[in-house]
Formats: sequence, C-alpha cells, structure tokens
Amino acid sequence: MQGKPENKKSVVEAVRHQMKILNGIVLLIVYALLLLIVRFMYLFLDYISTPSLVTILSIVAGLVVMGMYVANSASKKAVNTIEKYTDRLNALMATTRDIREIPHSDILLENIMQSALKITEADAGSIMLVEGNRLVFKVAKGGGIANLTGLSIPRSAGIAGWAAENGSNVRLDNAKDDSRFDPEIDKMTGYETKSLLCVPLKIKAGTIGTLELINKQNGGFTQEDEELLSYFADQAAIAIARTQFMEDQRNYEIHLTDILVDTMDTHIHEKVGHSKRVAKYSLTIANGLNMSEDEKRTLYRACLLHDIGFLKIKLKDVTSKEQYKAHSQLGYEMLRLINFYADIAPIVLHHHERYEGNGYPNELAGNAIPVESRIIAIAEAFDAMTSKDSYKYVGKMLDTTEHSNAAGFHYAIEELKKNAGTQFDPNLVDIFVNSIDESLLEEN
Repeated sequence: MQGKPENKKSVVEAVRHQMKILNGIVLLIVYALLLLIVRFMYLFLDYISTPSLVTILSIVAGLVVMGMYVANSASKKAVNTIEKYTDRLNALMATTRDIREIPHSDILLENIMQSALKITEADAGSIMLVEGNRLVFKVAKGGGIANLTGLSIPRSAGIAGWAAENGSNVRLDNAKDDSRFDPEIDKMTGYETKSLLCVPLKIKAGTIGTLELINKQNGGFTQEDEELLSYFADQAAIAIARTQFMEDQRNYEIHLTDILVDTMDTHIHEKVGHSKRVAKYSLTIANGLNMSEDEKRTLYRACLLHDIGFLKIKLKDVTSKEQYKAHSQLGYEMLRLINFYADIAPIVLHHHERYEGNGYPNELAGNAIPVESRIIAIAEAFDAMTSKDSYKYVGKMLDTTEHSNAAGFHYAIEELKKNAGTQFDPNLVDIFVNSIDESLLEEN
C-alpha cells in the first residue's frame, strides 16, 4: 500500500530532474549566445564607444539574468502544480480504494460526499439518486442544506436534473445566470448558490444519480476540479451500484430465510420456534468467545437453517434413525448451491458431530469440527432438553412428563456438563453454563 504514493512521488522527482536539465540547457544556450555576442563585439571593438559597450553588456547581462529567472520560476511553478495535482490524485485514489470496502449504502454515501467536498474544496454538496421519475436527495452536507436529505424533485428539474438526463458535467461560475438553475432550493434552504459543479453518477446501465458541489471556497471550480470529480464520480457510481445490489441480496436472503424457517415450523410442529431459540442460545456462547459481528451473523444464519434438511424428509415415512440422520447431509446439499448460503452449508453439515468423534455424518473430532457447529450442538441439545416438545429422532418424545422451565433448565445444565468432552466441546460448555440465564428460557 505504501508503494503507490512512492511511485507517484517518483514521477514528480523525474519531472523535477527534467526541469533541471532543461534549465541547464537554457543556461548553456544563453552562455553560448553571450560568447558569440562578446566575440562579435571584439571584432568591432574599435568602432564601438566605451559607453555604448557598457550599455550593450548591461543589456545582455540583464537579459541573461531575466531569462534564467523566468526559466527557473516556470519550472518551479510546473513542479509545484504537478506536486499539488499528484497529492490530490493520491488522496482521490486512496478514497476510491476505501469506498470499495464499505458494505452499507448510508455510510458509503456519507463517505463519498465528505471526500467530494475535500477534493474540490467546496462549501456544500449533495448526492441525488434516481428513483423512478424522481431525483432523491440521499445526502446533503454543508451550507445549511442538510435538511434537503429525503427531499425529491422531478428527474429533469434544475441543473442536477439536466446532468442526470444528459449524462454530462455542468461547471458554472455563476449558477444563477444559467437558464437551467432552479432557485426554489435556495429559497427553501436560505443558502445562496454561486459557483457550481455537477457530475452524473453513471454505470453501464445508465445514470443512477448526480454528485453536485456548491460554492468553491477559493474562487470558482476549475477544469482540474471537474476532471478529478468526474473520475471520482465514476468510481463512486460503481460502488453505489455494488452496495445496492448487495443490500438487495441481503434483503432477499432475510425474507427467504424467514420463509424457510416458517416452513420448517409448519413441517414439524414439535420444532416451532426451535431454530430461533437455538440462534439465541448460540449467540450467548458467541459473546463469550468475543466473536466478531461478521462471525456472529454467520453463526446466526446457520442456526436458523441448521435443520433445513428436514424439508426433504417425510417424517411419517421415516422408519429408522439412519433416515433421520440424513437431514444434515440433505441440508448441506440444499444450501451449498445457493451463493449467499454457501458459507453456512459446512456448519449445517457438521452440527451433529460429536466432540469425541462418534457423531455424523463424517465422525469428525475436536477442533476438526467447525466451531459454529460445536456451538449449535450445545444450543440445540439445551433447547431439546428445556422444551416440552423435545425429542431425539423420528418425532419420538424424550420425556412425555411435563416439567417446569426451572426444572428443565437445571437438568439441561447438568446433562451438558456430564457430556462435556464426549458429545460436546468442554470449553464451549463451560462458557455456556456460566453465561446462560433462566430468564432466556421461553414458554414453548
């Protein structure tokens, strides 16, 4: 990551080196011309008066000094311009790299807006996204325009609308003089728009919105500002579209998971609420392990669907324990082919492995069993022992005698301790029994 800024700096150093060479060449040319002039004057020295000679030499010396000064100043200015542009480009590239990693649209849009304001040194700005035939203010920053967030305008209205419709940039030193300018927004906010730079947010499918900056802090927006912002807007549009797709996928996954959980509850009446209780108990262990939020989300998703394989089993036709055991393999086969469930498929596959290695389907032992699967094994057993509709397999009840939650709680804790090191991971059992509270039990 540190290599890129160094490479960019080396470009500046190369330009500076070339400027020094150019200055040297200019100096040589000046000296050569000076020698020629002196040589010429020497030939005609007898015909030139002393005052005239002094004047000529003074003029030549002045021109030499002035030429060297101008050349040196021009080269310094060029290098400074390149250094400033490189610094802005480095900042832009770093920002572009960072926004690619942001998975949530609200945070992403805030970062894009802040970066755009910094890149252009604008006083205020907004991001508007296309929704149907409207442009919606998703973010508005600076200059007292924050209250615009959430407001929508016709897609073709104002300068932003024109930029969105035409897919072209707009850069104005005095926005009010432009016929496309809509003064209603200024009236609404009390903020006066002077200079303005608006670029469309475009992807291959078309324009998805606009990025508009208002009132550059020092003068008007430049061609350089427009070029940098255009590049940034292209990268921002890709990031926005990607994040929107990911959020759509997450939304789809959430709804699909809810449907599958409800279907499981309907398919096996004794399991109503089982998956969600297992998820709740599993998160108790996850907290004790200080799992990251991403790891907790993965565990939670696996808990909800750990028994999904039962949907492929007709319980009334099950005649053996082996048929019942197939549900973990069936669940794995169902989930592994779906992209957003593929990461939890192995967890579902191994949630009936035993710590000592006598579980199913692969007889894995110890740490060879995914930690999430070991957690679910404990949470599922605990729920089976504390639920009045608990069972081992083929829907057969473990205990038809109803007991209170408190009695079931203490019995389950003792059973988990008794089987720690054989059926269950002893460290995880220890975390669970020291973290679980009777208040977490539900009437079920």
